[in-house]
Amino acid sequence: MTEQKTYILTVTCPAKTGIVAAITGFLAEQHCYITEMAQYDDEMTQKFFCRIMFRPDTVLSPDIGSIRSQFEEAVASHFTMHWRMTNASRPMRVALMVSKADHCLVDLLYRRNKGDLNMDITCVISNHTDLRSIVEREGIRFICLPVDKTNKQAQEARMLELVKDTQTELVVLARYMQILSDDTCRKLQGMCINIHHSFLPGFKGARPYHQAFDRGVKLIGATAHYVTSDLDEGPIIEQSVERVDHTYHPENLAALGRDLENSALAKAVKLHTEHRVFVDGNKTVVFK
Repeated sequence: MTEQKTYILTVTCPAKTGIVAAITGFLAEQHCYITEMAQYDDEMTQKFFCRIMFRPDTVLSPDIGSIRSQFEEAVASHFTMHWRMTNASRPMRVALMVSKADHCLVDLLYRRNKGDLNMDITCVISNHTDLRSIVEREGIRFICLPVDKTNKQAQEARMLELVKDTQTELVVLARYMQILSDDTCRKLQGMCINIHHSFLPGFKGARPYHQAFDRGVKLIGATAHYVTSDLDEGPIIEQSVERVDHTYHPENLAALGRDLENSALAKAVKLHTEHRVFVDGNKTVVFK
C-alpha cells in the first residue's frame, strides 16, 4: 500500500470574503483531504493568515506540481496571496551558530536525534573551537569563523556564503555571542532565530544573573525571536518564564535560565520548521 504524503499550505493575503471557501473548495475538487486547519484575521492590519495540512488521494488527485500550478491560477492570484505548499515530511535544512555555551546546542541535537525536530543540520558555525568535538561526533560539519574587530564583515560574508552553498533554510543562533551586522540581519530576515534571557526589569551586559539576584527578581525567562537590526527586539516566536524567590542564588538563576533558554528555543525551532509562524510586522501569528 502506497503511503499518502501530507502537505502544508500556508497563506497570507489581504482579508476579504470567500478566502476559506475558495481554498477548501479547491482542495476538495483536487480530491485532497484536510487533516488540520488554522486561520486568523488581523483586524488591525486587515490581513488573513491560514495554515492547512492536507493529503491528496493517491488515485484520484493530480500530482502535487499540478495542484500547485492550479492553486496559483484558480485561487492565489485572485486573492493576491503569498503562499507556500511544502511536503510536511521533508526535513528543513538548518544551520546552527554557537560560541562557547553548549546547552542549547546539545538540547537541539538531542531533540533532532529523537525525532522531535524535523530538521537536517547542514553545519554548525562558531567563532570558537570549544564545541567542535560535540558537533563532529554527531557527524556534522563544524566550521570555525573567529571574529574580531578587523574581520567581522568578512566572516559574516563567509557565513552567508555557507548558508547559500548548503541551501540552508533556517539559521539558529544557539547562544552565538556575537551581534550580527544590520546588513546580515536584513539578508537573513525571517529565517534567523535568536534566544536570550529575559528579566523584569531587564539586565544587559555582563553577569546578568548576578544583577538579577542583587535586584531580587521574582520572574526570569527566555525569549526566542527572529533576528532584526534592532538588537533583541525582533518578532517574538516563543517565551518561557518561571517564578523565583530570594532563595535563588545567581548560580541557581543561571541553571534555571539555561533550562528556559533550551525550552523556548526548541519550541521556536519546532514551530518554524513546521511552518506554524507568520511574521506580521513586528509581531508573529503562531498556530500551535
